[in-house]
Amino acid sequence: MLDNQIIYITGLPRSGSTLLCQLLAHHPDIYCPGYSSPLCQTLTGLRYSLSDNDFLLAQMDPDFDRTYQQLCNAFRGFINGWFAENDRGWVVDKNRGWLQHLELVNYLDPDFKMVVCIRELGQIYGSIEAQHQKTLLLDFPDRLANLSRYGRAESLFGSSGVVGAPLRSIESLQDIDSQLQQHLFYIIFEDLLGEPQRVMQTFLQWLGLPSIAWDFQNLTVRPHESDSYYRFKYPHQTYSALREPQQHLIPTRIQAELQRQFSWFYQIFYPGLLESNES
Repeated sequence: MLDNQIIYITGLPRSGSTLLCQLLAHHPDIYCPGYSSPLCQTLTGLRYSLSDNDFLLAQMDPDFDRTYQQLCNAFRGFINGWFAENDRGWVVDKNRGWLQHLELVNYLDPDFKMVVCIRELGQIYGSIEAQHQKTLLLDFPDRLANLSRYGRAESLFGSSGVVGAPLRSIESLQDIDSQLQQHLFYIIFEDLLGEPQRVMQTFLQWLGLPSIAWDFQNLTVRPHESDSYYRFKYPHQTYSALREPQQHLIPTRIQAELQRQFSWFYQIFYPGLLESNES
């Protein structure tokens, strides 16, 4: 088993995962660096590499069970080594990729706790578009600057888009069995900003950790991940006080298309919004 209890933070971009890490870093029982970790890609890359290793595969022919157990031990040993400097019982590992590897996480860490950050899709698009307008002289890593606003939305929410890929992974989470569902906790961005103490207390109760009293007007500013890697299109800045999110005006056509295309998302997380638009 693993030496630490890991809190896997994942979800949609621009949905509060950086803020959540900032808040968790205040808890005395939790080690939280605050920025995205390469652990997920490292583990999956190791799996790809080992799956093509002829010597390993040849060893599995006569002795599959023992060799496979060695693999499992090695993967868990790598995870333990990754967090070896931690002197607390709980650690946070933030990466959107965890959404796509739930079964791998469950196999290596059967007692896992995964947090999925959610935000209304129109506001996610609006946040990205507003930042793009501030950085027009830089292109997106996936070359979206020359597209129309509607075209950018189509690309962002496409099956391999920055928002669309994790969104479809969240859709797939609805198909897993109830036992795995119990390892997932959804944090809705609007709830976290509107009722931070209640949301965080409920979350800590789910983890089985004691609650603390946050001073949301006096938060520790944490170091954050590289914004240049994303061409400054998805900033991760933290602040010393909780701030009301800017409400972005979304073109009616784009908002309607998002709610039509991802009606399952609104039915699960924002049913009131669907009802208000239908009335």
